[in-house]
Amino acid sequence: MGKDFFGFRIVEDLQKLDRDIKKDELKYHHKRVLVSKEFTFDAAHHLHCYEGKCKNLHGHTYKVIFGISGFVNEIGLVIDFGDIKEIWKEEIEIYLDHRYINETLPNMNTTAENMVVWIYEKMKESLSNRPEKKNGVQVEFVRLYETPTSYAEARREWMEIE
Repeated sequence: MGKDFFGFRIVEDLQKLDRDIKKDELKYHHKRVLVSKEFTFDAAHHLHCYEGKCKNLHGHTYKVIFGISGFVNEIGLVIDFGDIKEIWKEEIEIYLDHRYINETLPNMNTTAENMVVWIYEKMKESLSNRPEKKNGVQVEFVRLYETPTSYAEARREWMEIE
């Protein structure tokens, strides 16, 4: 069982595969589930054809939140959080973090509204090349905070019909 140690239970006998739980019990259900992971990055930009403070070069600490859904695999995972982080680090963040994003993104006005669609498209493209795709893994939404109280969002249902 376990021993109590200052109010905490110390596990002495960890559950073991094929002794305490069978491999076919690892997948508990057949439902679609959404997992979410968030990241931050710092970037500089300015806006064109805009009269206001943002026409001047300035920076933000952005926060991006990914919502990714799919069906669980044989061990009960939709996608490993580490795999989302790997995609972010290797295929998206490199264009954004500590960059002048007017130079590193495709030609666009670097509004949160334009950027969130670009980030959505990059994640969707990256997921389409991964083995998790067979589990119906798809981007449901991307939310990009430009400030702690202001964000733009791209959702799958909007991206697919327009």
